[in-house]
Formats: sequence, structure tokens, C-alpha cells
Amino acid sequence: MHNNKIAITRLLPLTLATAVALATAQQAAAEIVLYDKDDTTFSTDGYINAFYVNSDVDRDGEQFDRRQSRVKMGFLPNWIGFNFGKQIDGLKLTGRSSFWVTINDSETNGTDTAIDVRQFYGTVSSPEWGEVLVGKDFGLFSRSNIFLDELLAGYGNVSDTLGLVDGNGVSFGNIGTGYPYPFPTSQITYRNNNLAEGLRVAVGIMDPVDTNDDSPTGKAYQENPRFESEVSYQFDVGGSTIYTWVNGAYQTSENTDDTVDKVTSKGLGYGVQAKFGGLSLTGSGFQAKGINPFFTNNLGEPTLRDIDSDGYLLQGSYTWGKNRVALSYGKTEDDGNGLGVAADYETRGIAYFRTINDNLKLVAEYNQYQIDAAEGSGLNEDTDTFAVGAVLSW
Repeated sequence: MHNNKIAITRLLPLTLATAVALATAQQAAAEIVLYDKDDTTFSTDGYINAFYVNSDVDRDGEQFDRRQSRVKMGFLPNWIGFNFGKQIDGLKLTGRSSFWVTINDSETNGTDTAIDVRQFYGTVSSPEWGEVLVGKDFGLFSRSNIFLDELLAGYGNVSDTLGLVDGNGVSFGNIGTGYPYPFPTSQITYRNNNLAEGLRVAVGIMDPVDTNDDSPTGKAYQENPRFESEVSYQFDVGGSTIYTWVNGAYQTSENTDDTVDKVTSKGLGYGVQAKFGGLSLTGSGFQAKGINPFFTNNLGEPTLRDIDSDGYLLQGSYTWGKNRVALSYGKTEDDGNGLGVAADYETRGIAYFRTINDNLKLVAEYNQYQIDAAEGSGLNEDTDTFAVGAVLSW
């Protein structure tokens, strides 16, 4: 359990860069075009946010109980992205790279902020046959689950058990309390043009994750790539817009030592979002086996052979004028191999968003996070967090 916690903590700064690019799709309309000539375009987009955060921590062990103030990023990190496009010989060629940065240096190094690349890919597309993406981008399993999170631009949960209260990276949003994080990975992914109006299909092969331990007499290997896919369908009915999706992942990992069992990793995600005027209702969920309940890149490989988890996220929001209020409840049930002990992870949140203009938004949020595990496990936690901040985007 301790080693898994350390590994999770170290990956926190990397984590929500994923959600970052997720929001990129929504940011496209706000991009700044730097060049547009001779069927060639070059543009930039970006996202900057900071929150004042106050967390009231109540954990197993009185030495952890405290009220902690921070100034941090929210669920999404800060990033700047660059986009290239060119029309040539009936094909559309595009490229994207995004660079993100934390705003919190370490206490021992005043210039320790990390810069990382979460997206670096190109696409080739045609109206006749669709699009192929090659490079690094977010995975397909759990993709829409996180993309359509009503609190994506908010703050979300900050588990002290997972090292988030004192960490230098992002918060966890609803990761681990409703869905796992679709880690960016190298891939070759095909997306269709609409097979029918509103129907979209994406299928991809991903660089497989080493989920099977090397042994003194054996070597882990993956004979096949990791397969992921997502099918979505959007339609209008009775004055409302309905968006539905199903996504999944499958991978096997073996060992040249035949005494080491094969690990099969498979996951299924699903959801529906309905919009009626200013009202939005979203329900999503997942089931996974051989996949860590926090990260789809399978952090914590020694226990993945036997791990099972499932979760769901229920949300609603109402928008009037420049105001939006969102309510959220999420839960993930882990059979005991995520952090070594069976536990339920829950988060409840309410957030208010005020749009000042196309590039500036103010956010206030209250979040309750809870881990319910066996007595004496050291995992039980109740952390309440209030966050207020600003989001700038272009």
C-alpha cells in the first residue's frame, strides 16, 4: 500500500494534463490564429488557472488531522498548445503539441516547476474515409467519462491519503471516484466520419503497459498491443440533446517464466448526457479488471492480476445567463488491490461558475471526499475542501 501511494503521489503532476487536452476540444473555438494562408494554418490555445484552497483533513491517525491552506491549480493544469493544419492533395494534415506546467515549486527547489508534453501527435483525414491519428494523445477508455465531467474546470477532490493536499500538482477532480484517468499514451487511432448522423466510432492500438512482473527467471512481454475503442451517438428528441457513449480497453501481459500467471486487463466505460435548455444531466460509470482504479496506465502492477473495480458519477448543472451551478456525486469501489485494502472512494461537490467574458471565468467550489475502508487499515479519511479561483483561457 505504501509503495502504491508513493507512486500515485509522484504521478499527480502528470495526471490531469490529460483532462487538459480533454478541455482542448472545447477550447478550439477560442484559439488564436497566428497564420492562415495558402491552405496552411498555425494557431495557439492555452489555459491558466489558480485557486485559493482550504482543506479540513480528518484521517486515521491524529497526526494527520489539520486545516491546510494552499494556492494551487485546479483539476486541470496550466498549458499552452500549438496547432498546425494544411490542406494538400485532398487530404487534411494536422499536428498538435501541448506543454503544461505546474505553478507550485517544491519547498527545497525554488525553480522546480515541471514542463511536460502530454500531446504530440499528427492526423491525416479525408471526408471520404475519416481520420488517422499517430503520436501521443489521451486514451479512449474512460475518455468521454472525464471529458464531460461538469467539474472539469473546477477543483475536485484532494485526498490526503494519496498525497494531494500537500502535493505540488493538480487536484484529482473525480479521478478514483467515478472513473480512472485515461492516461496519454503513444497510439495509432482511427476515427470515422459519421456512419450515420451523430454516430462516431474510434478504434486504436496503444503502446501496451507492462502489467506482469519480471521474475528472476523470466521476462514480462505483451504479444499484442493494447486495444481501445469508443462509440458515441448524439441525437435530438423532444427539444433536448442526448449524447451517449461506450468505451473500452483490452490487453494481455505474459511472462517467459511459465510459472508466472498471465495478466488480462479489460475495462468498460459508459454514460449518457442530456441537455434541456439550461439544464444538463449526466450519468456515467465503468467496470474494470486488471486495471488500477485511478489510472488506466495500470500504476501498481504487482496487484493488477487480481484487481477488480467499478464506479459511477452522477451530475447535474443549470446555466442561466453567465452563471452555472453544478452538483456532483461520484463513487469507486475497489476490491482491495488498488491501495492494498478494500475500500470505497466517494466525493460530493457543488460548484458555481461565473463567466466574465469569453476568456475569463470565476469558480467557487465545495468538495467532500471520503475513503471508507476496514477499521485499522489506515486508509479511512474525510477531507472537506473549499476552493475559489479564476480560469483564463484562449
